[in-house]
Amino acid sequence: MSEAKYKKAAKYIVKSGAIPFPISDTLIELLQKLYNEEEIDFITRTFRRKASQTLEELKKNSKMDEDAILRNTESLAKKGGLFISQSSSGLTIYRLLPLIMVGVFEYTFMKKVQYTEEEKEIAQLFKKILDEVAESTQENYDTLIPLYRQLEPFDRTVPILKNAEGEEIKIEMNEEIEVSPEEILPTQKVEEIIDKFDDIAVAHCFCRQHKELLGHTCIQDPPELCCFTFGKSARFVSEQGFGKLISKEEAIEIIKKCDEAGLVHKAYHPHGKIDREETSLCNCCKDCCGTFDMWKSGAVAMINATNYLAVTDMDLCTGCGTCVEKCPVEAIELNEENLPERNEDWCIGCGICAYFCPESAISLLEGPRTVFVPPPKLR
Repeated sequence: MSEAKYKKAAKYIVKSGAIPFPISDTLIELLQKLYNEEEIDFITRTFRRKASQTLEELKKNSKMDEDAILRNTESLAKKGGLFISQSSSGLTIYRLLPLIMVGVFEYTFMKKVQYTEEEKEIAQLFKKILDEVAESTQENYDTLIPLYRQLEPFDRTVPILKNAEGEEIKIEMNEEIEVSPEEILPTQKVEEIIDKFDDIAVAHCFCRQHKELLGHTCIQDPPELCCFTFGKSARFVSEQGFGKLISKEEAIEIIKKCDEAGLVHKAYHPHGKIDREETSLCNCCKDCCGTFDMWKSGAVAMINATNYLAVTDMDLCTGCGTCVEKCPVEAIELNEENLPERNEDWCIGCGICAYFCPESAISLLEGPRTVFVPPPKLR
């Protein structure tokens, strides 16, 4: 098959997501490893105008018979390139997935990896693609930053609201932030999110497995299975073999282990719209999380919805530095007096610092906000 078709397919895949990945030789090489020629031909025939389609639309746009269409949709779904779900009216919807957030990257590394040479090669190609995004961002920094400011949050922090001793972390109302009575705030307790869904699936952390294939070992000793999907996403994950369905009780036990490991709870909503129901919940470590990594490497902005800001009671603080060590976004440092100073613009309100503070000196200031931190300018 000509390289032109792979470039065309790459264009449609990138277009279905929020991040402007360069259509590079690396991306073409990755697609050649992931998809066969028939699948690429199906993508180029079908998804030129829109990423989500019904079967009838697939027939019209691809000019292929139903058997061929279903063969390709099934194989692409197994590879994490196509999401299949049922609409509220019972209609089957086929959606071409982006490269990342949430798409090909996540599903590729969600299954238990076997550490084969092929998996390692694919992991290296993804890393190279992310490096190319960082390179492109740095070259076009002043142009891209205003565009990133227009995006919806990539994720939403759901805080830890109890400390390591099981005591409630103190919550204070931020009087400086006005909340209209009509504003519907999303659920702020992980347990309540889990309780909303009958279908819950858990899978391996795709970011951590990607890093392991690159030779990195996580420093936080997380549970092996700790990434959740809900509702139709959970059914898709289970049906396609990316993860397994579990009970609400099993999910809560995993959450407790995630808290003990110091992982950040990050909820995902359709298109970043936090007023819509959650589709998934990641439990992220500071050294493996892809979104943290892409921000620190200068690739993309950190755009996070949160309802809290951590604050420290200096009368109780002993300057032990635990909060500095645990903060996943490195928003805290010790000053000359050995006391913590927090960059409030960076704080995502995860509660990790409060969870581990031995003096219970940290509380959470409540009030909805969006954290926007541009990627560092490295040139």
